[in-house]
Amino acid sequence: MSEPISALRRARYEGFVTVEEAGLQGMVQIRGDFDSEIFTRAVSSAAGVAMPAQREALWEGRQGLLWMSPDEVMLLCPYPEADRALARLTNDLAGTHHLALNVSDARTMFTLEGAGLREVLAKLAPVDMAPDVFRPGMLRRTRLAQVAAAFWLRSDTRAEVICFRSVAPYMMELLSTAAATGSEVGLHGD
Repeated sequence: MSEPISALRRARYEGFVTVEEAGLQGMVQIRGDFDSEIFTRAVSSAAGVAMPAQREALWEGRQGLLWMSPDEVMLLCPYPEADRALARLTNDLAGTHHLALNVSDARTMFTLEGAGLREVLAKLAPVDMAPDVFRPGMLRRTRLAQVAAAFWLRSDTRAEVICFRSVAPYMMELLSTAAATGSEVGLHGD
């Protein structure tokens, strides 16, 4: 049996922002009742972080939870641990209304690094990227150009983007074009 490979084999582009396909990433999509203590306890325990508030991303190292909608979160973990996280959730939530799926092979994650990352995202998404409006730890589920995506800031110089694996080459091209040296527009003094 062959080893799994990421969508773009860690493709990298160096512009005024560095764009890199992040490699294999464990992702478990979870839907359920956020008002249920059983649900929130099981999800938080599996992720190792608290349940995120609306439009929030919480993480500790490579583990984390992303708020995706009023009844959906995405659990992030190292790729080899996704099946184990799913099994734990399935066991802990037995008898509780929920849906949990390992979507690691259906999604791709990109990392943006550099002081101009807000400008790259602002070129592609209908989101106010001003530092006083969109702060580290905040998440948006939106579109980047014509592609459904979610993104969040880990810091003022690092962002993560998730999209469907099937559009990974297009997303890499979008992000790289927006990050091309010479295409800076000077958003907020970047």
